[in-house]
Amino acid sequence: MSVEILDGATIVNFLEDEEAFNASICDRFAHLDSNNDGKLSYEEMLKELQGLRVMETHFGVDVETDPDELVQVYDSLFVQFDHDLNGTVDLEEFKAETKQMMLAMASGMGFLPVQMVLEEDSFLKKAVEWESAKLVASYSSYPN
Repeated sequence: MSVEILDGATIVNFLEDEEAFNASICDRFAHLDSNNDGKLSYEEMLKELQGLRVMETHFGVDVETDPDELVQVYDSLFVQFDHDLNGTVDLEEFKAETKQMMLAMASGMGFLPVQMVLEEDSFLKKAVEWESAKLVASYSSYPN
C-alpha cells in the first residue's frame, strides 16, 4: 500500500487513455482468470470483490461484518459485472463494469485533490502511476 494524492480528473484521464486502461484491464483479467478459460467465475472474481472492501472498514478500522451480509453483497456485485447473467464474467463485461465503477468514484471524488491509501495493484494506483508518467514525460520535453 502507498499513500497517493489524486482527484477525479486523475481517474477520468486514465480511463480516456484507452491503450493504458485496456492494458490494465487485460492484465488484471488474466491474473484473475486462474484456469485461463477467458471467463471469470464467481470464485475467480471473489478475491477481486473482497479487495473492494465495500463493508469491512469504518474510518479505516476493520469492523466485524455479518458473513451472510457479505455474501449477499458479493453476490450482487458479481451480478453487476455479469451483464448477460450467464454465471461468468467475460473480458468486455469486466472492462465495462470496472470503467463504470471508476467513473462513479471519480464523480464522487470531484476535482479537489484527496490523499488516499491505495493497494499497489489497484486500478486507482494504476491511474496515479499513469498520471505521474505523463507529467514526467511532459516535463522532460521542456528545454533545459
